[in-house]
Amino acid sequence: MTSKPRSVSIFRRDLLASFVVFLVAVPLSLGIAVASGAPVAAGLVAAAAGGIVAGLLGGSPLQVSGPAAGLTVLVAELVQTYGWRATCTITMLAGLVQLVLGAGRVARAALAVSPAVVHGMLAGVGVVIVLAQVHVVLGGSPQQSAVANLRELPGQLARPAPWPALVGGLTVLVLLGWSRLPRGGRLRLVPGPLPAVALATAAAWGLGLPVRHVDLPDSPLDAWSAPALPAGSPLGIAGAVVSIALVAAVASLLCSVAVDRIRPAGTPPADLDRELRAQGAANAVSGLLGGLPVAGVIVRSTANLDAGGRTRLSPVLHGVWVLGLALACAPLVERVPLSALAALLIVLGLRLTDLARVRALRRHREAPAYFGTVAGVVLLGLGEGVLAGVAIMAVLALRRLTRLSVRMEELVPVPGDGPVPPRRHVVVEGTFTFLGVPRVTRALREIPAGCSVDLDLNVDFMDHAAFDAIHQWRLAHERQGGRVDIDEIHEAWYERAVTGDMSQPRKTAPPSRWWAPWANRRRRTEAELDAPETSPASVLLDGVREYHGSTANLVRPIMAELAMEQKPQHLFITCVDSRVVPNIITASGPGDLFINRNVGALVPRHGTRTPDDSVSATVEYAINVLDIRTITICGHSNCGAMAALLAGGTEVEHLTGLSRWLRHGNHSLARFLSTDPDGWDEPPLTRLCKINVMQQLDNLLTYPWLRERVESGEIELVGLYLDLSTATVEVLDRSTGTFARVPDEVPNTRTLT
Repeated sequence: MTSKPRSVSIFRRDLLASFVVFLVAVPLSLGIAVASGAPVAAGLVAAAAGGIVAGLLGGSPLQVSGPAAGLTVLVAELVQTYGWRATCTITMLAGLVQLVLGAGRVARAALAVSPAVVHGMLAGVGVVIVLAQVHVVLGGSPQQSAVANLRELPGQLARPAPWPALVGGLTVLVLLGWSRLPRGGRLRLVPGPLPAVALATAAAWGLGLPVRHVDLPDSPLDAWSAPALPAGSPLGIAGAVVSIALVAAVASLLCSVAVDRIRPAGTPPADLDRELRAQGAANAVSGLLGGLPVAGVIVRSTANLDAGGRTRLSPVLHGVWVLGLALACAPLVERVPLSALAALLIVLGLRLTDLARVRALRRHREAPAYFGTVAGVVLLGLGEGVLAGVAIMAVLALRRLTRLSVRMEELVPVPGDGPVPPRRHVVVEGTFTFLGVPRVTRALREIPAGCSVDLDLNVDFMDHAAFDAIHQWRLAHERQGGRVDIDEIHEAWYERAVTGDMSQPRKTAPPSRWWAPWANRRRRTEAELDAPETSPASVLLDGVREYHGSTANLVRPIMAELAMEQKPQHLFITCVDSRVVPNIITASGPGDLFINRNVGALVPRHGTRTPDDSVSATVEYAINVLDIRTITICGHSNCGAMAALLAGGTEVEHLTGLSRWLRHGNHSLARFLSTDPDGWDEPPLTRLCKINVMQQLDNLLTYPWLRERVESGEIELVGLYLDLSTATVEVLDRSTGTFARVPDEVPNTRTLT
């Protein structure tokens, strides 16, 4: 009984959504049919077939299918070449091809087409639509090609027909004005194309304007004619069938992926192979009944989602409403001016040429493929334009595979007591294959014998020829008294190759790691070891340069996401000791830990006579602003603050600020002195370091607001201890007051609080 109200609610939402999609589909279907040179009823037949057949059988339940603007140019070419009845046959055969492809489970292979080519194809189609429909808005007729339309456009602009232009302009104004209405308003429930075409139709009919109107057959059955076999070369016909099948398939699958990304909760993910089979069935039915080719349409699909569609019932009902319109409302449709539909298509075409996508493609250096596809579609045709875009992408991919840069600079040697050998810094970046070997070896041969070389291999791939060239040069250079330090920024291609080559007499040293101390990053020559130390600031800046060269590119996407907002998981309070690195011992990354570091990892107690709000401010912000639910106190072995407490503070009494701060550790010292040492098998300093962790957790509980939330289970307290000599971490069991090494496997239960 409880599921009935929910089912009724979903049915109502799908019913409303289907009507909204129906209002979007009708004017677009009519306009696409006119732009394709097909009978106007063919657009309605395709919308009904796409909604009912693809909606019932599809693998993307919220996707709405029908005639698509992206197929307009291709269909128009087929109509001009083979005639309308033969085009219906090609559409039906294309549907059968899609059924075979879907049965072969190759749907995801269609997504291998670069988005640059797909968006370029859509933009090219948009340009072709605009160039053709501008003539209709101005009272003329479109030519057979985009080039001809462009050539005739100046003359058409010089001699416009005023009334069709007025109706088209009114349509565009209503569309633009409707898009600026408040999103939450009731009027926005009605999609813009419907009031735009309706007002233009009412104006043309009420004023009796001399404009051309949509021409429907006297009877809906007259719109259907048996498909005819196309006359022409078998190869050309086969190419037409494959073109319709592939273009419609790619458009539908891309639409399915886009809808899948924004699907509401509870909606199953898209089954692309099933969706491809459904599109094939819809195209076969549409072609058989005299309709246009069918594909998934993102405009109708997003309208379905925005209107509240939740099941496949909405696309199916939208097809039923379209079918009812074709049977019952033909006289009303015949009053629609062609210039209003042409203006609607012009706006749609301009939206297809979305230049915002170019910025994203330019960042990935794929803009040439986009513009090449656009130019190919406009100047040559849809199939030729797509092939041109694919060819450009192939050239770009080959270029990336051969892109390699070599930079070399002479480093200024640090003066010492004896002669200092010259140093060179060489950076190899890109994809290092046999094609780049001549360039790299030419640069390496310029390095004089006996020179120390820092070789950075910032490469994403290295084949055996490249490795052999580097390795042989290295061996020869070291035989002549030189020294070579190789640092690999990404994967260790060179290291793995050397380690696996057992015939060589020596192996490379382990690569440096970003978390290693500065002194251990690179092997130093004897001259460098004997030379005066460089300033600490220069060492720090060297580390920054290493970060920029090796790590910044890897963390930049993560940091970009975190730039506007931080969402840490834990508050981590630990000592300022330079040997304690929280992100290493917790294997955490940027944004995971909210860290407070102070001398001794101390937490001043609530109401202490030595007031200090530095830690409590951090705790308040973490709990009340960042909504953190775990607080960790981490101590460590050989803590200097604890050693000072054991010594009674005599060693630091001349440091007034530090001495005042260490008073917050007196409770830890008192607890240490009151604890029986027989129960511990560790030195006094180690005992105090661990007791300090327990005491600081208790100090947190002196804050009434925090204690209340800990006792209610909202906040979890954790105690950790880092043994520096073994680099192991122990966790505190507060029920027994003992520390134990964190287990390698997650236990079934835990008592951390």
